[in-house]
Amino acid sequence: MSLFEGMLVNAGVLVVALLLLDKFSHWTIVNSERVADLTGFGKTAVGFLLVAMSTSLPELSVAVFSTRTQEAVGIAVGNVLGSNIVNVCLVFGVCILYAAWKNLDCLDFLPLITRQDIKSLQLGLFAASIIPLTLIYIGYASRLIGVVLLLVFVWNTVQIIRSQEGVKDEGALGEEAGKLPRYMGLAVFGSLGVIASSYFIVESATYIALELGLSKLVIGATIVAFGTSLPELATSLEATKSGNISMALGNIVGSGMLNLTLILGTTLVLTDLTVDMSVFTNLAVFSLISNLFLWYFLSGDRICWREGAVLAALYVVFLASTLRGQTL
Repeated sequence: MSLFEGMLVNAGVLVVALLLLDKFSHWTIVNSERVADLTGFGKTAVGFLLVAMSTSLPELSVAVFSTRTQEAVGIAVGNVLGSNIVNVCLVFGVCILYAAWKNLDCLDFLPLITRQDIKSLQLGLFAASIIPLTLIYIGYASRLIGVVLLLVFVWNTVQIIRSQEGVKDEGALGEEAGKLPRYMGLAVFGSLGVIASSYFIVESATYIALELGLSKLVIGATIVAFGTSLPELATSLEATKSGNISMALGNIVGSGMLNLTLILGTTLVLTDLTVDMSVFTNLAVFSLISNLFLWYFLSGDRICWREGAVLAALYVVFLASTLRGQTL
């Protein structure tokens, strides 16, 4: 039972909640980046950990509030897989096209990102590809699998932090150190706003999906996935504009890793339901294809507008395939 009745009312709630989600997430991200600046972590690590964690708060909140019914759990799982496709194809595709348009040339990776950072990103892409395929092969996802995914998240986080040891002392503390508690408080406040917005997104999206006769998979993989990926799009574009393509990459790959470990694991741990993963085969396949494309692009020394166009076109194909499957 939705908190609100009526198609137009729920559509309005969904739009307002998505707008508030974007604002609160941006607030969280800005203050998280300020905290990150004080700690002196590398840009890719900041993107992979702090920024990705902040921009993944909507997906995490959706997961927490979607464990009550089978319909809502379907939205959460579809959202996790769909968000990964949105981040890699749409978000990074748009970032590449924007950077190529501004520079009127290809981007050289090596001056911007170290080889070690590229290896870390490729490892994250590998995990983001193999996890959904493994779940599809098993055929179901349960609470035990959720615990395993959370352990993978903890292990990956520890490894990234260890790889950054020796960098943290380089943070520009000084007079700014006194502002650290304020930045942290603002980030927490923004996070609470993200959680509240995500709750209303789940409520209104579920109502709209049922009223229109759309499946939970479609509404989770398209409307909710795009809405919860708005923070990644805004943050990555902002990073690209300022020349921090490494932070944008870390944000995108880190968000995918968080989606498939922390967020999917949290969803499975909090629900007593066993999820039939066979219905998500199309999402898993497109997630694998998008990650393989990005892996291939990262293996080169430069990236051009053509690569961005390929990723953006792949997202259009994904949308067409998902919606076509709904009408069959």
